[in-house]
Order: sequence, then C-alpha cells, then structure tokens
Amino acid sequence: MHPQPNEAPPLLEVQELRKWYGGPREGLFRRRSVVKAVDGVSFDIRRGEVLSLVGESGSGKSTVGRTVLRLTSPTSGRIRFAGDDITTLSRDAMRPFRQKMQLVFQDPYASLNPKMTVEDIVGAPVEIHEPGLPRAARRQRVEETLALVGLLPSHAARYPHEFSGGQRQRIGIARALIMQPQLLIADEPVSALDVSIQAQVVNLMLELKERLGLTILFISHDLAVVGHISDRIAVMYLGRLVEVAPTRALFTMPRHPYTEALLSAVPIPDPTIQRERIMLTGDMPSPLDPPSGCSFRTRCRYALPACAGAVPALREVAPGHMKACIRDDLHLAAPTGLAA
Repeated sequence: MHPQPNEAPPLLEVQELRKWYGGPREGLFRRRSVVKAVDGVSFDIRRGEVLSLVGESGSGKSTVGRTVLRLTSPTSGRIRFAGDDITTLSRDAMRPFRQKMQLVFQDPYASLNPKMTVEDIVGAPVEIHEPGLPRAARRQRVEETLALVGLLPSHAARYPHEFSGGQRQRIGIARALIMQPQLLIADEPVSALDVSIQAQVVNLMLELKERLGLTILFISHDLAVVGHISDRIAVMYLGRLVEVAPTRALFTMPRHPYTEALLSAVPIPDPTIQRERIMLTGDMPSPLDPPSGCSFRTRCRYALPACAGAVPALREVAPGHMKACIRDDLHLAAPTGLAA
C-alpha cells in the first residue's frame, strides 16, 4: 500500500496497528486473557480520498478510528499523519495535531452537551486552540461554520434539545470543521438517523469534502451508505482487514466470502429483482478466543480444512484490490441491482 513514484504520499498511513486489551483474570495465578480488538491492521488514505471501514458490530472499526486519533494508545504498530509519526506522542505533543484531525460522533444526541448553546459547542475547539481570539471573532467563525453545514446564524443561540437529529448531527459536523481539519473521521455518523435524513447528511459530507478538500475515514456497517460516499472500501472482521478495494471493484467483483455475504444483505429498491441472501451461521467469534487460521472460517460456506492452518495475509489479487483468503478458485457473486 505504498505510493507509486509519481503519487503524493498519503495523508494517513497506518502500519500493523494493534490494540489489545487485558481480559478478565481467569484465576489467582493465571495470566489474564487478551482481547485483540485490532490485530495487525494496515492501510493508508490519500489526500482528498474517502476510505470507508465496514464490518459487523464488534469487528473493531471504531477502535481503529479512536486509535488513529490517539484517543486511545495503540499496543503496537505505526500511525503517520502527513509524514509525522504520531504513534507515541505525548498528550501535549499531540495538541497541534488535534486541530488537523477531527471526529464526528455516532450519536448526535449524546455527543452534544445539553447545557451549552450551539455557539459554545461549536466554538469550544477555537476556545481551546486559540484562547486569545476575541469573542466577537469566535462568534463570527461559528456563524460561518454553521452556514457551511446548512444552519442559520440564529441557531447559535439555541440549545441542542431545540433541534432534530439531523440538525444535531450538522452541529456535530460544524464542531469538527471549525478548526479547518485535514482529516475527518466519521464514526457511524448516520446510523442513528432516519433513512431520509441519512441521505442528506451523506450528501452534505460529500459536498464538504469537495469544497474543503477533506480527507475522510468513514466508519459504518452499512454498505449501501458507503457505496455512495467512498472512493475505496476496507472490510473488517474480528480485528483484521479481509478485503480492501476501490468501491466499484468491490461491489461488482467481491473477492472475500465475508464481503459477498455483506453485499447480499444490502436492500435493493426493486421488488422484481430476486437474489440469494447469504445467511451467516452463528455469531462472530469472541476476540477473547478467536478461531485458528482464518477467523471467518467458522461461518464461511467455502471453508476448507486448510483454512485453519494459518492466518491468511492481506495480498493484492488485482490492481488496488486486496484480500485475505487462501481460496483463489472462488467466483463470488456480485448482487444484481446494487449500484456503487
């Protein structure tokens, strides 16, 4: 995943990222088991690109986002932002990078302080990073940022409870944008919203990406949503990446059985189209006790005895298309009627 000689270096580079947590102690003299929430994840994001990270709940997507932002420290691996290694920086050393890397939270209700006005919520990053800025100048910047996300200057004096869920998420986006970041990490930003409002927020993020030149890591479990916003998609299962590909390539020719199953579950707005729904048996294994070899083999209808032998490496099988599966003989189904 390294840039070609004529390409600009990526804005974000993640190499062999791991985040392990100590599990419950099994006995007085026994070592604690380890939860491998993220286990050897590598990817990069080019400037101006939208990379979506998808997978079931519990796959480690949000942990990747929080670790990249250094809201939690990695167990091992490397994180480089604009060429700078931020993996082990202290809290004070990370402060200049906080302005350049911002987070949009999943829940627009829980992420806004109900006791603060919109002006105080959106202006909080300015107060932290530019404490000497006059209040009038800060208010002007807040109003300009609210206008950027489709809200009115008069909204600055209101409180979160006076807004709908979609408007609250716009406030959260405005808070993330007010310091003019280069990288935006959106952690399930539309999952708590109605479907019609989801489309509005996704279209807003695409518009902001073009207008501001944003680079976005979009975290979601919904392939229908990421198919609309993404340049590339990375599929995650039980702490590991199992497939990474350009959006159209992944939608038209999936290379990993897990991706095939996820695509088969995406609703198609055409009742005349009949297709096979791939039902995954059982739940995702516990990261406390993952299966040997390929972690997906216990739910995979194509699994062979050899799949239990070793963890498959993420390897390139077509230009820009990578998968972690030993089976190159599979011809997986692309869902008819699903547009990318």
